[in-house]
Amino acid sequence: MQSHQKLFTSVFAAILAAALSVSLFACAPPAESAAPETTASESAASEVSASENAAAPADWSFQDALGRSVTIKAAPSRVAALYGSFAEAWTLAGGTLAGTTEDAVSERGMELPDTVEIVGTTMEPNLESVLALNPDFVILSSEVSAQAGLDETLTAAGIPHAYFSCKEYTEYLDMMKGFTTLTGRPDLYEQNAGRVGRQIEEILAKVPEEKAPTVLLLRAYSTGVKAKNDDNVAGAMLRDLGADNIASRHSELLEDLSLESIVAEDPDFIFVTTMGEDTQKALDTLQETFEANPAWAGLSAVQNDRVVVLEKDLFHYKPNARWGESYEKLAEILYPDVFAS
Repeated sequence: MQSHQKLFTSVFAAILAAALSVSLFACAPPAESAAPETTASESAASEVSASENAAAPADWSFQDALGRSVTIKAAPSRVAALYGSFAEAWTLAGGTLAGTTEDAVSERGMELPDTVEIVGTTMEPNLESVLALNPDFVILSSEVSAQAGLDETLTAAGIPHAYFSCKEYTEYLDMMKGFTTLTGRPDLYEQNAGRVGRQIEEILAKVPEEKAPTVLLLRAYSTGVKAKNDDNVAGAMLRDLGADNIASRHSELLEDLSLESIVAEDPDFIFVTTMGEDTQKALDTLQETFEANPAWAGLSAVQNDRVVVLEKDLFHYKPNARWGESYEKLAEILYPDVFAS
């Protein structure tokens, strides 16, 4: 199976230094010696410009992903994010972390200072370690049952916290709007969210209105393969791009994924996301489950080289500031005549 996967001058300085040295002994600096000072003032001006983009941090009142009414006070400084994607989003909003889960490093590749504590894993956060941070804001995932179960304890302890999902880009935009309200950095909202939203809107406006391509979205694990509808990052993007996901029309595929059902629908594209630390084991499971069957080779998607293994960073994890890139890659695959690279 083939994959489409791939889907920021010393000599002159020496002369100036020599000139400055001579001018200092002469106690009469020439105009040229002011060049290093100009560089410093330009740097200061740049800092002033950045500060002008900032606003006063403000409280954020909203309803979180569990339907809870939440108010987070402005400028929290002891923040714990129990999901790597949300830890990254908080820093993209100009915030700093007191603690996060290990996936921030192992999956998101974040370079964290020594002052940031690792408080367990996403699936098994260490509540004792979280409480020891004395946090003034805890960011949690509504999709993880172990985190949903922390609500009562955090509430009893008087610790401000909120749950997020972000399976869709609009949820990411809403979250970043709130995060940058707390940090007072509307410029970072524009940089890491506002422009992303506009990029996606431009892509969606170009999607053809004729017959939608049929697709099957699969998620491969080391222990099995499941069909997925639009309740996940990749599925929501496919829906937005006008694709007809057969698993969304045939809910029985979500529980009983059979090759016979796939053959009957014969989708134009088959997209695969992988879950777990060992991607190759997940793909081996896919091969053992379906690819060894001759009927798989007869599928239109296979014959037309349209079985696509999607990049984890863009289609399994939350893409954050790369949501636009994710949409663009899928659009190019689904509609190559419209979205030529």
